[in-house]
Amino acid sequence: MSTPAVLRVVIADDQALVRAGFRMILEADGGVRVVGEAADGEEAVATVRRLRPDVVLMDVRMPLLDGLEATRRIVAAADGGAPRIIMLTTFDVDEYVYTALRVGASGFLLKDVSPEQLVAAVRLVAAGDALLAPSITRRLVERFARPEPTVPAIRGGASGAAELSTLTSREREVLVLMARGLSNAELAERLTLSEATVKTHVARILSKLELRDRVQAVVLAYETGVVTPGAA
Repeated sequence: MSTPAVLRVVIADDQALVRAGFRMILEADGGVRVVGEAADGEEAVATVRRLRPDVVLMDVRMPLLDGLEATRRIVAAADGGAPRIIMLTTFDVDEYVYTALRVGASGFLLKDVSPEQLVAAVRLVAAGDALLAPSITRRLVERFARPEPTVPAIRGGASGAAELSTLTSREREVLVLMARGLSNAELAERLTLSEATVKTHVARILSKLELRDRVQAVVLAYETGVVTPGAA
């Protein structure tokens, strides 16, 4: 039986105590190893390029270069092989986090996250999922899912809408529920399907729409009007 690979993590935060605390929590788990730290956005970009970690914990607000621009540069330079990036914020509503989701982050956490939630989040995004279930994420997406002329869309507006037409009715239903923040388990219960079937639908949606992960699928759903902020 093969031994599971150890997840390699970089922590980017301008507060040394926050980095030390997260390192201690993560390294208490035998399956996670912190391979590097960064105190600002420029250092974060350089460290990620040098160490090529599996997951990055990225603070939103840092000196020299904020977490948003650092995330944009890391994803742009990776040519499809970018690490999974989890944004960190002190505030439960932060418009910068939504923008970070648009440029390739896989989700976000509040800095008061519990040790168990932090480790689970790292494992979740490393497995290719996204942090969409917490109610705070749902509120954030619904508040800030509006066209922003200074930030490129996930896909071109008309192109994105056209590609949505390739989805089956079931896939479109799954997309809508994903955009509402439902996890695979919740989707399976709502649609009376197995989780394996739900995962298949999600994979097909991402493939058809040429998206990297669930976060980008949610952003596209809002940008194209499949789901509208505040709708039931």
